[in-house]
Amino acid sequence: MIRVTHLRKTYGSVTAVDDLSFEVRPNETFGLLGPNGAGKTTTMHMLVGLLRPDSGEISIGGITDPTRPEVRRIMGIAPQVLSLYDDMTVRENLMFFGRLYGMHGRRLRGRVKAVLERGALTERAGSLVKTLSGGMQRRLQLACALLHEPQVLLLDEPTVGIDPQARHHILKDIEDLKRQGRTILLTTHYMEEAQQLCDRIAIMDQGRILVMDSLENLIQSHAGKVLVRAELEEPAPAETVLHSLACASGSEWRADNGRLRFETDEPLEAIRQLNAAGLAIRRISIDRPSLETVFLELTGRSLRD
Repeated sequence: MIRVTHLRKTYGSVTAVDDLSFEVRPNETFGLLGPNGAGKTTTMHMLVGLLRPDSGEISIGGITDPTRPEVRRIMGIAPQVLSLYDDMTVRENLMFFGRLYGMHGRRLRGRVKAVLERGALTERAGSLVKTLSGGMQRRLQLACALLHEPQVLLLDEPTVGIDPQARHHILKDIEDLKRQGRTILLTTHYMEEAQQLCDRIAIMDQGRILVMDSLENLIQSHAGKVLVRAELEEPAPAETVLHSLACASGSEWRADNGRLRFETDEPLEAIRQLNAAGLAIRRISIDRPSLETVFLELTGRSLRD
């Protein structure tokens, strides 16, 4: 449904997007992740036709010019920067954007009613946008993107800067759109959102894609093993006990002031070995690798401005 091939965009001496290629399949939710300055928003701007690439090709629904009316009719856009009219009401914004999509009359009124209900905005339909909370404005922006019932959705940081309740509502809405079979391209800084929503994920940095795969495969390939921690009642286990555990597991258990650490693919087996060693255990924790682990492993842990 969306195909990006060898895309490149520079600003003077700065290369924002560098030979970028990926495909979003029909009915797939695809996550495009990366630190600040990775090139995600520049990529989104090229996908919607706000920027022209220096080279490479974009195809959406088989059409290679995203500014064409045929593409506009099948694509809904919720940009990171709120694109609403503050001095117009919620309903007036929806009516305005609906007319831009060529809607009018009964169909437009029906769709406005439907997206107001979907976004839990019906009671605020007559309110000026500037009086809405940040969460309501994000819900309204998504409602504007859904007015014309697009098959393809481009969502650039759709939950940035909002409270947990509004975020929960928007995520449930995206999950519902996913079940309906929409094709969704999503950028987010929230790793748990990508884990919850995305069928496949690409992590990019410095304009290039570093890895691209399903969540399960990314974690398996790049996140390492499960970490088992055990806090003991006694200050430190005897060396013979540690040696016994190492022999049973085939790997070294690390001890530090009454705490044991062990990395393994079989955490339940590690716990069984602890019990068999006869240790007095106060607490056990299991830390499974996550998408955040993969992200930090690939892009680094230093701050990005």
